[in-house]
Amino acid sequence: PALARGTMAGMGGRQSGAEIYTYEAPWLVYAMNWSVRQDKRFRLALGSFVEEYSNKVEIITLDEQRREFPAEPTHRFDHPYPCTKIMFVPDTEGTSEDLLATSGDYLRVWRIGDDGVHLKSLLNNNKNSDFCAPLTSFDWSTTNLARVGTSSLDTTCTIWDLEKETVDSQLIAHDKEVYDIAWGGPEVFASVSADGSVRVFDLRDKDHSTIVYESPTPDTPLLRLGWNKQNPRYMATMEMDSSKVVVLDIRVPALPVAELKKHRAAVNTLAWAPHSSRNICTAGDDAQALIWDLSSVAQPGEDGMDPMLAYNAGAEISQLQWSATQTDWIAIAFGKNLQVLHV
Repeated sequence: PALARGTMAGMGGRQSGAEIYTYEAPWLVYAMNWSVRQDKRFRLALGSFVEEYSNKVEIITLDEQRREFPAEPTHRFDHPYPCTKIMFVPDTEGTSEDLLATSGDYLRVWRIGDDGVHLKSLLNNNKNSDFCAPLTSFDWSTTNLARVGTSSLDTTCTIWDLEKETVDSQLIAHDKEVYDIAWGGPEVFASVSADGSVRVFDLRDKDHSTIVYESPTPDTPLLRLGWNKQNPRYMATMEMDSSKVVVLDIRVPALPVAELKKHRAAVNTLAWAPHSSRNICTAGDDAQALIWDLSSVAQPGEDGMDPMLAYNAGAEISQLQWSATQTDWIAIAFGKNLQVLHV
């Protein structure tokens, strides 16, 4: 289904007639994501950002009758350090266990029950050392639910087998810290790094990687990576402290297909539409979440294309996720707030 045009347009301040639900946490929100199960509509997980060891994760569900997120103390639990990312198991059918994964000092998998959330596995690849290199991000394979890839400050990416709780492979992925990782197929993943490159890896040929893009500004880190699930030719990334998002076609390395330039401050986060290869949402320090239609990239205007929808949150947006099962809903985090928006 095409995105309805204009439901968010002109909402800056007025937010007229748009469906928006807000949850205020007791702490700054950083990591956040949607549940993907069909039978758990409007369920999300969010993680605190507190600059100390003790942090929290909370699972909340919108009460659609009362139009609010009731507190669920049974589904709030302690987490060492802030999570850098949270994901529910990407199982739309609900046939697997109800699981949640978090990254921070280690990768942890949690089992969600009616009575609360319990640690299922703690995955640590540095068994012989007290030192752990923090994980910056991870991605859970949608084609093989036993497979998760993590990215680390120690320049590696690690592919875990969750069923065996063992490392499937560990690759030195970059010359510097790896900041994000994304699957593009059953055996293929990509990562971005402080070395300014986007690299693609194939687990069937671990000795080689393909550099599909390098930041034009030397020594400028690439922070986030989104791989288009509907059309794996396309990826998106952005430089640290940049207001521009770069859209890549991996068949044409080095040359971006589009540069999205309408943010007025640094972009922090991006998400491809899970149901349409044309649409991407970006958000950042200018308090804006912008939805773009890339079907017109062939004929961009002089100063680049305009977004099709804009939403102003009123504060810097740190996180953004597009619901895979309710594809007309986007979640954003800013300050202590999590907000779900109907687009």
